[in-house]
Amino acid sequence: MLDLVHLHPMVIHFPIALLIVGFLFELIYLITRNEFYSKAGFYLLVLGALGTFAAFLTGNLAEERIVETEALERVLETHEDAGKITLFLVIFTFIYRTVVFFLNQYKGILQWIGLALYALSILSVVRTAYYGGELVYNYGAGVQIQAIPGSNSQDGQQQFLNEEEEEDEDDD
Repeated sequence: MLDLVHLHPMVIHFPIALLIVGFLFELIYLITRNEFYSKAGFYLLVLGALGTFAAFLTGNLAEERIVETEALERVLETHEDAGKITLFLVIFTFIYRTVVFFLNQYKGILQWIGLALYALSILSVVRTAYYGGELVYNYGAGVQIQAIPGSNSQDGQQQFLNEEEEEDEDDD
């Protein structure tokens, strides 16, 4: 059955990918001046902003289900604060870019401001993702380890160690 904790890891990959590719398209536009890349970068920002909002909401739902230790709580707070900053930056970038897009003024200094905001958003996304990775890989937040039915996990570990020893003997 789908648990609320599982929604967040399923959702977060979309805004990360959409925003990074959108930013890359903006950079390609600067080099080629092909309008396709500018428009695609804008639409990816729109989708990325929606995805960032969904990631923030599902992250709050997931947090309620995680059993917190003192060390985990500190990293979780840092990840949550980074998520709030990311959400703010992405929404601000989205609003700025939308206004400039519809005024058809995406050129000159306004374009560089938009690109700088986009870059700050990407850096914030990367920082937030880093702390999310810390939660999962270093603290096991949201991870449930289950033994294979009908097996003893210690037996499985001993079997793994025996297989490693056999491989070492074969190498000699």
